[in-house]
Amino acid sequence: MSFHHKKHPQLDRLLQKANPIELDQSSKVLILSDLHMGNGGRRDEFRRNAQLVRTMLGSYYLPEKYSLVLNGDIEELFKFPLESIIEQWGDFYDLFLEFQKNGFFWKTYGNHDADLIEEKNYRLASSLVEALKFHYDNDTLLLFHGHQASILLWETYPIVSRLVVLFLRYIAKPAGIRNFAKAYNSRKRFAIEKSIYEFSNQAKIVSIIGHTHRPLFESLSRVDFLNFRIEELCRAFPETDRERRREIEEKIVALKEELDACYRRGKKIGLRSGLYNNITIPSVFNSGCSIGKRGITALEIEGSKIRLVYWFNGKQSRKFISSRDNRPMELGSTGFSRIVLNEDSLDYVFTRIRLLT
Repeated sequence: MSFHHKKHPQLDRLLQKANPIELDQSSKVLILSDLHMGNGGRRDEFRRNAQLVRTMLGSYYLPEKYSLVLNGDIEELFKFPLESIIEQWGDFYDLFLEFQKNGFFWKTYGNHDADLIEEKNYRLASSLVEALKFHYDNDTLLLFHGHQASILLWETYPIVSRLVVLFLRYIAKPAGIRNFAKAYNSRKRFAIEKSIYEFSNQAKIVSIIGHTHRPLFESLSRVDFLNFRIEELCRAFPETDRERRREIEEKIVALKEELDACYRRGKKIGLRSGLYNNITIPSVFNSGCSIGKRGITALEIEGSKIRLVYWFNGKQSRKFISSRDNRPMELGSTGFSRIVLNEDSLDYVFTRIRLLT
């Protein structure tokens, strides 16, 4: 692809240099990001969901023959030395590498774990890349962490990262400051997503990112999608019979309740309705993160399908509404459940991109 974009040279560079992988109807890929693995102490954000991640990888995705991509910020090197992370979570490295027998295992680096490039004895060094590009027929899905879209961060990365490490290890820790990883405010996150969205539309590709910690499916946040789904049901209402109308009313009530809950939780970033332009083009997907309080989100590619899934502890998590009327499925008797939040065909996604850009 000879595409060049003056406004996004870093993203153009990623597209040109990314490691290529062919996808076909037999492909099964799990994409996870932002584990932020620490030393197991109270400041380790990964600790809350560690057993969930271990169980879903070892008892579901590995036996189901999925390949694995970890899309950046897997280790939290801003807060912890690598040695302490490996000492605490060493068994995860064995588990990650097991996925090679299913097809492939790759790990991109984010801003919190980019220093691993310099680690000669790093166990996952042979799987570490900056970006991947999946070829699906004649179309491309570019996988990268997402921090590259922030020009200031990228150009000043060595200086910024050293300052952040100094702050987190020697000032924030003694002062008891936590959750600094969430310091991106709404405006910055949105600017990063918008930049990647513009680039993806210009290049007519799908970008799969992490970094901002919020799941996106077909460029829509949860709040945007709920609004979209409510509007879709309202449009369908006049054309349906009485029995179906009752079902639609019940669905709209449930969707409104979840939308209200999103507003109450103050998810300001999700409240920028209209997103990036009038017609939303499905060119950006985000797997979310693995340090959510109620569970974790991930992306799956299976043959011609791409889906956003949510894993949670069924005893603790609030009711989660799926846009596709799916029900949570418990994994054996583990107490952990998986629900498909949204799913679509890659053929549909790329058709929309080609016709609307």
